Amino acid sequence: MIATERLLLREPEGKDRPALVELFTSPEVGTYIGGPRPRQEFERSLPEDNRRPGLFAVDLHGALIGIVTLDRLEPVSKSCVRVAGEEATLGYLFLPEAWGCGYATEACTAVLNWFTTALPGESVSLSTQTANSASIRLATKLGFTEVERYEAYGAEQWRGRWSPTRRPA
Repeated sequence: MIATERLLLREPEGKDRPALVELFTSPEVGTYIGGPRPRQEFERSLPEDNRRPGLFAVDLHGALIGIVTLDRLEPVSKSCVRVAGEEATLGYLFLPEAWGCGYATEACTAVLNWFTTALPGESVSLSTQTANSASIRLATKLGFTEVERYEAYGAEQWRGRWSPTRRPA
């Protein structure tokens, strides 16, 4: 668990299921990630135990408002300079009612600080659609610098890299 001034970052729990369904089926959240998932399909596919390394449930006053992930993913562009699975990738999704409150900045900063302590010296990448200006602003605020733009999933993508030398405040 990671505690911040306002948030608790923890493993997902059974009580989070309705909020996770809302998160992944929300048209607003789905705008830049390929669209919302059909509710019934997502409910069937969501495992009862959703815990896994690198998945943080973002909890505000006992309720899930979003998730932050750190994964080692395969590169999606041919120009990625890293070896597949060798660099951690930061991801985040928040319910629309949590947007604009600084929760994503607070949660992602805490996860990056935790990551730096757990794996000193390792960099982190982040990808988002170039059309998602709010996500690019967040990435820049966190200290990510643009390393490339590429086409994937039918849209132009922005990829940034974060280094522990540019650690967030």
